[in-house]
Order: sequence, then C-alpha cells, then structure tokens
Amino acid sequence: MNPKGGFIMESMNKVLLRVLGFFLVLTVLCGGIYTFAMTGVVQVLFNEKANGSIIQIDGKKYGSSLLGQQYTDMGHMWGRIMNIDTGTYTDDDGNPVMYAGASNLSPAGEKFEALVAERVEMIREAHPEKGEAPIPVDLVTSSGSGLDPHISLAAAEYQITRIANNSGHSEEEIRAIVEKYTTGRFLGVLGEPVVNVLKVNLALDGILK
Repeated sequence: MNPKGGFIMESMNKVLLRVLGFFLVLTVLCGGIYTFAMTGVVQVLFNEKANGSIIQIDGKKYGSSLLGQQYTDMGHMWGRIMNIDTGTYTDDDGNPVMYAGASNLSPAGEKFEALVAERVEMIREAHPEKGEAPIPVDLVTSSGSGLDPHISLAAAEYQITRIANNSGHSEEEIRAIVEKYTTGRFLGVLGEPVVNVLKVNLALDGILK
C-alpha cells in the first residue's frame, strides 16, 4: 500500500470524525438544549402570548385577540371583511371546517369591485343615519392577512349609533368600551390607534369587564 495514500485516508477519516462530532454537538445544542430552554423562558415570561393570546374567562375560550372573528348582527361591532371558506377542509367526522385567509383578488379586478360594492350596500343599509357620509375604508376591504382583529377608530365610531340602537347600551357606554380596548400608536408615533373588535364585542356581551 502506498504510504502516502494511507496517510491521506487517515487524515480524511480524522476530519470526517471531527465534522461529525461538531455536527452532533451543534444538533444537541441548537436543536435540543436551546429549543427547550427558549420554550421554557417564553412560557414563563410571555405565557399568554406564547400560547396564542387566547381570551379565556371562567375556563371558556372565546378566541384569540390576534385573530379576527366575523360578526354580522346589528348589536355587535363589525370588523374587516373576512374571506371565509367552508369547502376546503373537513373535520374527522366529515363536517366542513371554517377557514379564513388572505384574498388574492386584484384591487383592479371586477370581483374585488363587486365585493366592495356589496359591502358598501350592506353598511349603508345597516347605518341609515349616516346617509351618504364616507364609509371608513377598513369596513369595506380585507386586510393583507384576511385575519386582522383590529379596525380604525373611525370605523368603530361609524358603528356606535347602530350598536346602541340594537344592544341596550348607550352610545356613551359603547364609546367607553371602545376606548378601553383601543391600542395607541407604537412608541407614541408609529401607526394609528386601532380597536380590537373581539374584545369590544365580548365587553358588550358582559363577558369582558
């Protein structure tokens, strides 16, 4: 056997063993120890957020404060348009499962225009006291994700009279609830104040205090 060839093979084996050892160490550190450590830290420090920001009261879960829910009755606040699909997924028993997500409709397309026109008509019909006043744009359009839980202050204010006429709450009470569940600008300067629709509706129902 060529001594030089044997030396090369021995060197390659040593390198391969080191690489394999290094790979195993990193796998344990990054894929095991780090993952479990960070999961534990997050569960301790940010338990609510780490578990989906679920609104749970007296053991009952009402949804996530990070995901929109569709309300269409007159006594609750309406959120943004949701693109709901019940024909794609089913549960273990074959029953349709509601799914919502982003829309791929073009803002310049006829389908999008028809969707907005339909929503405008529904909003006008539900708020006759507003006449031809401009409708806040977030009430007639979907968000990028299709799951936005927030609307603007203008969109919330637009609905207050309708909610008061159908919920038993006064306009002052509803404005106080809206103010309570309004998130201000990030760092006081970035973005716009937004209202969490689910929290407002749970407060209107007396679930959130």
